[in-house]
Amino acid sequence: MFDAAKILEKAKHSSFYLTVLNWSLSRMIPFNKPHGFKIIEIQDYRLKALMPYRRSNFNHIRGLHACGLATISEFTTGFLLLSSLDMKKYRIIMQRLEMNYHYQGKMDAIAEFTISKEWLEEKVIKPLQTQESIVVPCEIKIHDVKGNHLTTGLVYWQFKDWSKVKTRT
Repeated sequence: MFDAAKILEKAKHSSFYLTVLNWSLSRMIPFNKPHGFKIIEIQDYRLKALMPYRRSNFNHIRGLHACGLATISEFTTGFLLLSSLDMKKYRIIMQRLEMNYHYQGKMDAIAEFTISKEWLEEKVIKPLQTQESIVVPCEIKIHDVKGNHLTTGLVYWQFKDWSKVKTRT
């Protein structure tokens, strides 16, 4: 049986399981499959993801497309947050996305997002004890493989305890 939590934990220490995780993600998130995003490093509170410089990610002048860079910003922050929190306890949904573009991407790009246990406690867990929902901005930077700073993104994630989520019937 497929156990996502076990694969995720093993991927932190095994290149084989990192490959299994990436293969699984390309099937579970079909919208991202054409981009070829790959998690290249995952730790408890840090994630690095690759956006390859390839035709499916090009804009009209053969640079990395702005929407692809925004998408990998959303993916990287969201995946790290979901993998760091109890997915069965908290619902997470993107509220807003702001991107600043600094440099034209002409090679592979790496998105990196880092948080801490204390950050999660202060920004998510404690506020949800007194509020029904919260919005947390997450800053993420993307650099190309030569270190050029391509983008700075602010992804605003809304968190809510699943027990407080109202659905229509």
